[in-house]
Amino acid sequence: MPSCPVCRSEWPAKSEKAEAEVIQVAVLGYGYWGPNLARNIAANRDCHLVAIADPRIDRADEAQRMFPGIEICRQSTDLLGRANIDAFVIATPPGSHFELALAALRQGKHVLVEKPLAGSSEQAECLIAEAERRGLALMVDHTFVYTGALRKIYELVREPDFGQVYYYDSIRVNAGIFQQDFNILWDLAVHDLSIIDSLLDQPIRAVSATGMAHFHGVENMAYMTLFFDGPLIAHVGVNWLAPVKVRQTLIGGSRKMILYDDVEPSEKVKVYDKGIEVNGAPESVRRYRGGHSTGAMSVPKLDTTEALRHVIAEFVRSAATGVRPLTDGQAGLRVIRTLEAATESIRLRGSPVEIGNRVLAG
Repeated sequence: MPSCPVCRSEWPAKSEKAEAEVIQVAVLGYGYWGPNLARNIAANRDCHLVAIADPRIDRADEAQRMFPGIEICRQSTDLLGRANIDAFVIATPPGSHFELALAALRQGKHVLVEKPLAGSSEQAECLIAEAERRGLALMVDHTFVYTGALRKIYELVREPDFGQVYYYDSIRVNAGIFQQDFNILWDLAVHDLSIIDSLLDQPIRAVSATGMAHFHGVENMAYMTLFFDGPLIAHVGVNWLAPVKVRQTLIGGSRKMILYDDVEPSEKVKVYDKGIEVNGAPESVRRYRGGHSTGAMSVPKLDTTEALRHVIAEFVRSAATGVRPLTDGQAGLRVIRTLEAATESIRLRGSPVEIGNRVLAG
């Protein structure tokens, strides 16, 4: 019998997928993000929220108050083997993601994990292999990928008149919650990496990163530069020590440019008809928009549906049909590999670290 190359556990034969009209879902963790996930699960007609687990009395009591008709328990392990549960949504502290996700998969359950998918690429590979062998859905909650803003930006950069994408430049800062197990790259930069992974058609080849740990031994601010094939480059700055919350991204194309401001309440995406054109010699670079040097700005209409509603719908659809979700285990693995390379680059004081984007065979 074959076994997982990481944890060496034996795999059973892949079972046939049972058709179910409604997916029975349990949420593990009811802290910062768990309530949002639970609320969107309860609102989805194709699934049923059956249980929530959280070891903290105050959070368990709050879950009971919000969802009086479902089971509330203190230990996640009490739910893992339940026959009446088809899928688990994991919103526990990051250090527990791998163990809980692996245990759920071994019980034959579909799994959606809050970012990051796991604590290392080795752990992510183990989860992917386990899910593949058992024919189960494995998905990571890269929430920003499902926002109306990013879905519109995805369309815009693929339009012929946007031109070639030259750069992605992001700043993501605020007075944040200091993590003990992961540096700020794993907390904030993971959002930009998931956006880049879904938005751009090119794999990240190398990363250079610098950072500083002012407290607790983990970096609380960092700067990361991503290298691709060709002229595309990306830069991400993250900081837990900023006095204001900033979520601003510039995406530059040869014919148009996009300003994405997630903090902006109404006009999150602005499209500028400005590009860069080279006529002959390098000194002839000029800005243009038709015959106008300043160009025009437009604000596209965005889908205002909460991103998590799309996340849950994608997960339920994958669990019910076997169709691979957009942010599947492989997407989570690619992000983790980049985070690992960036963390290593910080240790090397900014020296570039190559990234191996190997895809596991199913």
